[in-house]
Amino acid sequence: MQARFGVLGPVVAWHGVDAPIDLKGPKHRAVLARLIVARGRVVPVSRLVDDLWQEPSPGAVSAVRTFVAALRRALEPQRPPREPARLLVTEGPGYALRPAPDAVDAWRFEDAVAAASTAPPHEALERLDRALSWWRGPAFAGFDDEPWARAERSRLEQLRLNAIEQRAEVRLTVGPAANVVPDLDAHVVEHPWREEAWRLLALALYRAGRQGDALAVLRRARSLLLEQLGVDPSPQLRRLETDILRQADWVSDGPGSRGPERVWAQAAAAYDRTVASGSRARLESTVDLLRSLAVTGASGLEAAREQRIAAIAAAEPLGDPELTARVIGGYDVPAIWTRSDDPTQAARIVAAAERALAALRPGSSGATRARLLATIAVESRGTRAARGPEAAQEAERIARRLGDPALLAFALNGVFMQTFHRAGLAPRRDEIGAELVALSAQHGLGTFEILGHLVRLQARSALADFATGDQHAAAADRLAERHERPLVGVFTQWYRALRLAATGSSPQAAEAAYRDAAAQLANAGMPGVQQGLLPLALLCLRVWHGQPARFDDHTDWGPYTPWVRPLILLTRNRPADAAAALRQTPDPPPDLLFEALWCLTAQAAIALDDRTAMKRARTALTPAANELAGAGSGMLTIGPVSHHLDHLATALSRTR
Repeated sequence: MQARFGVLGPVVAWHGVDAPIDLKGPKHRAVLARLIVARGRVVPVSRLVDDLWQEPSPGAVSAVRTFVAALRRALEPQRPPREPARLLVTEGPGYALRPAPDAVDAWRFEDAVAAASTAPPHEALERLDRALSWWRGPAFAGFDDEPWARAERSRLEQLRLNAIEQRAEVRLTVGPAANVVPDLDAHVVEHPWREEAWRLLALALYRAGRQGDALAVLRRARSLLLEQLGVDPSPQLRRLETDILRQADWVSDGPGSRGPERVWAQAAAAYDRTVASGSRARLESTVDLLRSLAVTGASGLEAAREQRIAAIAAAEPLGDPELTARVIGGYDVPAIWTRSDDPTQAARIVAAAERALAALRPGSSGATRARLLATIAVESRGTRAARGPEAAQEAERIARRLGDPALLAFALNGVFMQTFHRAGLAPRRDEIGAELVALSAQHGLGTFEILGHLVRLQARSALADFATGDQHAAAADRLAERHERPLVGVFTQWYRALRLAATGSSPQAAEAAYRDAAAQLANAGMPGVQQGLLPLALLCLRVWHGQPARFDDHTDWGPYTPWVRPLILLTRNRPADAAAALRQTPDPPPDLLFEALWCLTAQAAIALDDRTAMKRARTALTPAANELAGAGSGMLTIGPVSHHLDHLATALSRTR
């Protein structure tokens, strides 16, 4: 009988439906909770020891093994004595918990909420009601102060609040608005900083015939945000107030009764009636839908990413290379960050695009070929594969020859992604951004126009031209509001934090701005951007200002670990280990943080007097001598490259 686990409240486990499992003492429960947080990844024994005790005793490792053995007996009581464990497994230096995907209530909760976002209203309400009923208290209750649980607790709580608001919005579509008001009223009292809650409460009040109360709620929200946080209400709140005052139809009538929602429902029904299930037209239409879904917000981006590979897998077996090529190349969603959210999936897409290219007939459409090449260029970003730049250049040549503006915009996105092979290329990327802005504005390509402004924002930041950067940030925000592209605000908020850091504000103010930006990024559905970015930004800030670097054992440096590890070991007074780590540190990947990571390498090399590493860093950084290191990301900076080159020159001039 399979074990199930509950973390939406105190950490518990059951056999089957409702037979509780005795998890022994609090340390046993802590080990189980820590492994659930790891989501199937191996947690080294040393990390478990550090997480369970502030000051571990000499017998701590043996104690952890005892706890694991007891948990195994409790979780798999029918397992024969010498048979390997299948649930709580030993792997490498530690342990991992490998339950079924639906065996943990938090994982089921996430899946149910995601499924509800695309379900019909009544089904969505049923899913959300059921998912929210699984909460028995705060997530991982009992481990409130444990650093290893803090991020997961916070993430799950944000998902719960999102689900409550999602359910309220669905209820507004299927029943009387007055029935939703009491729950939303209590919700905003408990969570006064959630603007979506205020919006829904005002909308429910208006539809319940209480126009004055609805306007009062919106004004109360504005006052609270201005007085307590010093920020203006979101565009959505401001738009709702305007629409209530002019009594817009969509506000008066619930979604689905008339307006765009009804048009959508009727068009979808007509499509289902007239286009045969399993037809190739459906497959191509799915890609069009995914392309639109990817720019609607975090959940849409995650869903599109997941379904994109499924669409390719469905197309390939049909044996029609032209169709497969259209399915792959039709997903021309602009990309601004040079680290993929899912590198494994990106590699699969590149491989599928190469197969499609090889299968195309000689007389195939040039546009189809160019879209496949642009896809390869975009999905190869952040790698050193020679194919990426080749594909980008060929896609650009074809697009210019065909004179297709949308195709050229997509190809330029690929060219941009392949313009990080060395330092000092911000001026070239600025040219690409300028062409994207002009081309897109002329031909009404709103999403690529936003991309162009973000590219220029990054490039002008690298060149310390923040006056121009401000103009592009404002333009990107205006276009994002017009075209309903909520994720753009993630990048412009990080830009403004970078600007604070780079233009002389106190490190404390910049750090606070970075933390605020990271909070918005946490639920944006962009792990390739999020992982390790906040700690890296804070480390770069401290290094630039000559402050001692602080390293927390529980910090997740994500993909930046190799370039941070030598500095961590130095602060722990382990110079021999730091020197070994520095010798193993690879060249930074060709991406937006290329110069920043080289500067961290230079910092460690100077501290360890590793002249070989210093010379490598100097050679790599010299082409960017007039830039701000890392600022080309539009996210963070470790100061002027010239500052680091001066330190390298001084260190290299010293006699041993």
